Formats: sequence, structure tokens, C-alpha cells
Amino acid sequence: MWTTVNQVYSSYHGQNGWAHLASDNQWHKIVTGAPDGVSNVFALLCTAKGNARQVYVVLSGGNISEVYM
Repeated sequence: MWTTVNQVYSSYHGQNGWAHLASDNQWHKIVTGAPDGVSNVFALLCTAKGNARQVYVVLSGGNISEVYM
């Protein structure tokens, strides 16, 4: 789904990245399993938020599994 990113969140815990999406007004966790994958998806979501760009988000079980800009 195409959407804008309202907010992003991460903490010092490994692979802990979240995004609040405008399309459904909910927080979604980035799927864990690959540390570089979580970092890359989080960086793309931050870029979209910082530049007011839309992203295409694929959800898997309510979690973010893929993002395209």
C-alpha cells in the first residue's frame, strides 16, 4: 500500500525499528531476522519521513517486511 510515514522509532536494542503509518494510523514493527535489513528499511523510512515522500509498504502479519520509495 502507498502511504506516508507519520513517525519512526528505534532504540538501542538490536533490530528494534518501528514506523507509524498514515494509511491505517498504527505502529508497525520492521520484521527482524537480518540486522542489515532492519537498518536499511529503517533508514529508508526515515528518509521518506524527512523528505515528506510516500513509500510503498508490504505488511506481513502486521509487520513491515518490504518498503519501496
